[in-house]
Amino acid sequence: MTTTDSSKGSKSSNNDSNGTDYDVVVAGGGPVGLFLAGELRLGGAARVLVVERLAEPDETIKAGGINTAGGVALYRRGMLPDLAAAWERNRWRMRAFLGDRGPDAPRTPPKFAGHFAGIMMRGDLFDDSDPAFTDIGPADGVGLGIPQIELERILGARAERLGVEVRRGVELTGFDADEDGEGGENGEGGEGGVVVHLGDGARIRSGWLVGCDGGRSTVRKLAGFGFPGTEPEITGYQAVVEMTGGERLGKGWNTTDVGTYVNGPFPGRILTVEFDGPPADRSAPVTAEELQAALRRVSGVDEVTIHEVHSSTRFTDNARQADGYRRGRVLLAGDAAHVHSPFGGQGLNLGLGDAMNLGWKLAAVVRGDADESLLDSYTAERHPVGAWVLDWTRAQIAVMRPDRHARALRRVVTDLALTTTGTTYLVKQISGVWQRYELPGAHPLTGHSAPDLELSDGTRLGDHLHDGRAVLLDLADDPKLRARAEMYGDRVDVLTAACPGRPELTGLLVRPDGFVAWAAEGADGNGQGDDLDDALTRWFVAER
Repeated sequence: MTTTDSSKGSKSSNNDSNGTDYDVVVAGGGPVGLFLAGELRLGGAARVLVVERLAEPDETIKAGGINTAGGVALYRRGMLPDLAAAWERNRWRMRAFLGDRGPDAPRTPPKFAGHFAGIMMRGDLFDDSDPAFTDIGPADGVGLGIPQIELERILGARAERLGVEVRRGVELTGFDADEDGEGGENGEGGEGGVVVHLGDGARIRSGWLVGCDGGRSTVRKLAGFGFPGTEPEITGYQAVVEMTGGERLGKGWNTTDVGTYVNGPFPGRILTVEFDGPPADRSAPVTAEELQAALRRVSGVDEVTIHEVHSSTRFTDNARQADGYRRGRVLLAGDAAHVHSPFGGQGLNLGLGDAMNLGWKLAAVVRGDADESLLDSYTAERHPVGAWVLDWTRAQIAVMRPDRHARALRRVVTDLALTTTGTTYLVKQISGVWQRYELPGAHPLTGHSAPDLELSDGTRLGDHLHDGRAVLLDLADDPKLRARAEMYGDRVDVLTAACPGRPELTGLLVRPDGFVAWAAEGADGNGQGDDLDDALTRWFVAER
């Protein structure tokens, strides 16, 4: 029995017949928590509660966009129009990329290029004919330049439409759960439940608890997850300010003898990095004087003066990852599971990927359509992706250090980045298109994010994933293929269509998260019978 509690109250909601108030409680109402909650409802979890410590969404400047993998995930849930509208509202932020060319400037997002450790990549060197970018579809680049607060509003509205209950201004303070998920102390949690303790005195019985409560996660700490990693060596600031003397600052990313600073991409946005160790107190308010001193030290421009701070945050390069993403009935996602420096904009996208992977699996377990062992695949698939991101950010820190060895390495990396091969490699890594899960199957598409195939009926594959169900795509009009999915009922949608652009493909089984579980091509279907049956039984339970 693990008992973790700092509250004294004993209030509880009315119980459902299974002894719980909710199927799942999600701690944390940021983008990852809200997206996961929506995925749970879409997957059939009837009662989902999000508890969020903050009374209102956090307006602090954070992530400035989502990458290709993040955009594709949201596109597959029908949110492309929302993303496009958000991009249009924030179009002024993109002038550094588009150039201020008046009302006739392009109204579509620029081709994503990005940076590595502040080394900017040129879009004209990016080879988008690389096979990794084949059939990505209309989501490519649409999330670039959308602030995190905008995404949180989009996901919050979606969660509300799907029937998620969100309680703001309420903090999770503890919970009771057996290590094996058999319930709270004295049976409070019901069979296989968790008793969640809230700061307002309420006690809530839930089947499952997911910590999406950030890098200093209460859920992670109280559940006893290990959190190994590397110690921080930088202090960074990001802010939106009113300043004078800014015209003397270099635009974009700048490397100096002291560290790195950023000016832009919109007026007043600054970022500084100094290799002087972590801040003494990350939670202390950031003052204008503190920001001004850091900016002057790093830039060497003593004339710059900060008069007002609209939004600010400190950060470090603390890089840690939970030793697993599940303990009994408690799971982690997003920053609760992994923390790292913000360079390369990987954190938010990593968290969205966690939510997309976990949501349909946990919902299937909640519905009783899958055994709890299905959740083992969540850690098995997402933990390696998180480990890669941590190393990607560590590599950038190594290239950003101000010592002579690091500066020599930076010049080499810069030369490589300013080639077509180097730019394309870096964009593939940053965009997330490289991600692949180790799934059984010989076809090269298996384990990859599904290509967004253009179908003969005028739709795309992504259009058929909005409901969060798996899709068996019959591209050869094969009755035997379709028959194999009949016993899975509404767990697997069957779609028959031709794909003129990929005539070699005869079938695809696409999981609810958009990843390929099985693929076949050629007249013999590449042994489609046994392999398809194995994939169906691995991920889905036949109707009883």
